Amino acid sequence: MKTALITGANKSIGLETARQLLQLGYYVYLGSRDLQNGQQAVEQLQSEGLSTVEPLQLDVTDSASIAAARQALGQKTQVLDVLINNAGILGGMVQPASSTYISLIKEVFETNVFGVIEVTQAFIDLLRAAPEPRIVNVTSGLGSLTLHNDPSWKYYAVKGAAYQPSKAALNAYTIMLAYELRDTPFKINAVDPGYTATDFNHHSGPGSVSDAAARVVKAAVLGPDGPTSQFFSDDNAPETGISPW
Repeated sequence: MKTALITGANKSIGLETARQLLQLGYYVYLGSRDLQNGQQAVEQLQSEGLSTVEPLQLDVTDSASIAAARQALGQKTQVLDVLINNAGILGGMVQPASSTYISLIKEVFETNVFGVIEVTQAFIDLLRAAPEPRIVNVTSGLGSLTLHNDPSWKYYAVKGAAYQPSKAALNAYTIMLAYELRDTPFKINAVDPGYTATDFNHHSGPGSVSDAAARVVKAAVLGPDGPTSQFFSDDNAPETGISPW
């Protein structure tokens, strides 16, 4: 049975991603900053007949929590097939480049960039032990620098000094990691789940959580001939599914 770890998985897209992987026969470690919330999510999945899941306390902004999660997971399995870096924060809806507090920008980067890097580095040894390891970094279409310079883009006016740069940085890290591991079985990709109706955006998005999670899962279960170092976004590029960086 393949194993997967999902950060920020106690609700919304993370929880639905766990559900869909469980339906595919994976054993899922459901990462949650608050263990009680994670346990409640696990109980919800178990009530649906999805039993191969357990919570893992994991705060991606806390080095001690990451280290403890790595130790706890290492006592359960020596192999991790899939890591989905899903945890992320928005940092508020209005982020003017000239006046957004640096403290807010740092807070967003701590979760969206540095948290991803630290979690990935902590679990990379377990991933290396898998025959076909997969890393999915959940990004945003708003992380595309190319499109942010295109006045014809439908989200051209949606600018922000914290969230958008954090996702651009996450995309850059994805490229660097994929390049480092290019001659290995790893597949490492960034996935934009799309503008989805969640608590994250006060349910303003038109997309469904089910469709968003399916995009993440698609990258998590890529076969050996699948691509690596890609920025998948059906929203930015409905024809090809590959967004410009």
